[in-house]
Amino acid sequence: MFELIGIPPQALFGQLLLGLINGSFYAMLSLGLAIIFGLLNIINFTHGAQYMLGAFVAWMLLNYLGISYWWALFLVPVIVGATGIVIERLLISRLYHLDHLYGLLLTFGIALIMQGVLRNNYGISGLPYSIPPQLAGGQNLGFMFLPNYRGWVVVASLFVCLGTWFVIEKTRLGAYLRAATENPTLVGAFGINVPLMITLTYGFGVALAGFAGVLAAPIYSVNPNMGAELIIVVFAVVVIGGMGSILGAILTGFGLGLVEGLTRVFYPEGSAVVIFVIMAIVLMIKPAGLFGRTA
Repeated sequence: MFELIGIPPQALFGQLLLGLINGSFYAMLSLGLAIIFGLLNIINFTHGAQYMLGAFVAWMLLNYLGISYWWALFLVPVIVGATGIVIERLLISRLYHLDHLYGLLLTFGIALIMQGVLRNNYGISGLPYSIPPQLAGGQNLGFMFLPNYRGWVVVASLFVCLGTWFVIEKTRLGAYLRAATENPTLVGAFGINVPLMITLTYGFGVALAGFAGVLAAPIYSVNPNMGAELIIVVFAVVVIGGMGSILGAILTGFGLGLVEGLTRVFYPEGSAVVIFVIMAIVLMIKPAGLFGRTA
């Protein structure tokens, strides 16, 4: 069938795999953005820098302390999430009652500071981070060669995304979180510490970015600009899925990654802009996004 359209199956499935890997990062990062915006009403432009920070912390743990990739998967989200909690308590918490623009400008400025500090200390050439030995090599599926690490990235991101969706949408904790955004006074009357819940929610959203950074470190070079190059696309994904929609962030992230991969096969010149074209079309037809709620 593929020969009829002049495309070798290895090329097609190879690009689909790349698209699925990109979609994994789109989904995890847009999920964190959707949680922070949907529950805290803050447009977190620092998210790309926090993703980059996750990759850098993993690299530092390995090269300075000898801490392996597997431990980094657990430690880095905690470390990056803790930095997010400090930022939320000291700075962002002062903006909750102001216009969204103030939060966007503040987080954009924080992102520039983080990038600048790491750029001055490590440059922009990129730092290598080795694939863990347990995930080296790949599998020959007949129609394509699947690198083990890339398969692991897709599985891990699916597990994290679906687990987060389940907690927020199907558990009592998620119900408390959603209720706190609608009526914090009422939720506080039940003895729940709403400010602490908001702080931990922001920290969790940032931890997702840190986790994505660890997964990305062996695939992409670790450099201060890796988050800046991705965050614009991720914001487009969030807009398409619907601002604040958890399920929309996940489905749209993976779906647009596959669309981007297919575009590289059939029209390579358009792969860099296809997501933004889709965003423009969606905004014209459904301004709230595919899964967003119309106010």
